[in-house]
Amino acid sequence: MTKDQAVQVIDRALRNAGPAVYQLQLVHGYHRGTNLRSMIQDYYRYDPKVKRILPGDNPGITVLVLKELY
Repeated sequence: MTKDQAVQVIDRALRNAGPAVYQLQLVHGYHRGTNLRSMIQDYYRYDPKVKRILPGDNPGITVLVLKELY
C-alpha cells in the first residue's frame, strides 16, 4: 500500500467513524511498515478528529485515539 492509498483509507475510516468509535487501530507492519508509521504520525498529528496517537501492543500497529465529537 502506498502512502496516498493509506491516507485515503484512513480518511474514509475517520469520516465513517460514529460517536461510539473511540479508537482506530492501524496495522502498518513492522519491518517494512516504518514509512507508513511515520506518515501516520506526521499526517494525523494535527487532525481535528484525532486526540492522541499511541503505539499499539505490537510494534506493527499504531492507534489513533479519537476526540468525542457530538
